[in-house]
Amino acid sequence: MKAPRPAGWRRWRDRVLQQEDLNFLLTNRVPRIALTRLVGWFSQIRQPWLARTSIAVWRAFTDLDLSDAKPQRYASLHECFVRELRPGARPVDPDPALLTSPCDAIVGACGALDGLQALQAKGMAYPLKALLGSTPAAEPYRDGIYVTLRLTSTMYHRFHAPHQGTLEHVTYFSGDTWNVNPVALARVGRLFCRNERAALRYRLDAGPVVTLVPVAAVLVASIRLHALDVLLHLRWRGPHEMPCDARYAKGDEMGWFQHGSTIVVFAPRGFALAEGVAPARRVRMGEPLLRLPPAA
Repeated sequence: MKAPRPAGWRRWRDRVLQQEDLNFLLTNRVPRIALTRLVGWFSQIRQPWLARTSIAVWRAFTDLDLSDAKPQRYASLHECFVRELRPGARPVDPDPALLTSPCDAIVGACGALDGLQALQAKGMAYPLKALLGSTPAAEPYRDGIYVTLRLTSTMYHRFHAPHQGTLEHVTYFSGDTWNVNPVALARVGRLFCRNERAALRYRLDAGPVVTLVPVAAVLVASIRLHALDVLLHLRWRGPHEMPCDARYAKGDEMGWFQHGSTIVVFAPRGFALAEGVAPARRVRMGEPLLRLPPAA
């Protein structure tokens, strides 16, 4: 069990990290792509003493908790980033009327879409066409519903099937690596549409099609999907469109981020937010996220 940090240190750390101008400067006004590649290289170094030191520094500035992790020792920082959890650590709600959260996260903007516009932050919207790549890809979600799920750096970074169904298609977009924290979301227009991301078209066995969009960020620019035999990252330029036919049971693992970022879930009209889902709410993988239409 890790020793608690002095309250004074936590207060000082939180005051520093909550300074919006400093936060934005340190995480965005830097050579983002070069820094992301450097951290990716560093995290892959397999040296246990270096991994232990790096994790200790990480813990000093965050509330990293590894108590529910399956491995307790790591040969590299990367192994800690993409750690698995102990069996049973994330029970999946079995109710077939519910779409469950694909990941551990803090809920950001969510609710009804305004036509084909989603809210990024207060007073700042983005078009689904820009995020998903085309009007035909966006049109099924007109006046539908969406939930933004933000993974912090300390969270479990794997994501899972929200319902029983089939991953039919992946559209990959290589892009920038802006930070996706609230400070950046309030300052950078169409941020999700600028960053590296993958749009996952997922057909539920119940009928409806939903789309999950994992969005990469600074230090996090690579996405692993079990359905594909390539690692999606900034140096990989295509193919842009990748048909799939991968079946998943509810809660099955679909892939992971190399660190932590955001997943935006889009569903057609008729879906509704599950009880208690609202901005700033913390959810865990497997907890209720959306309620399916009664007809489904």
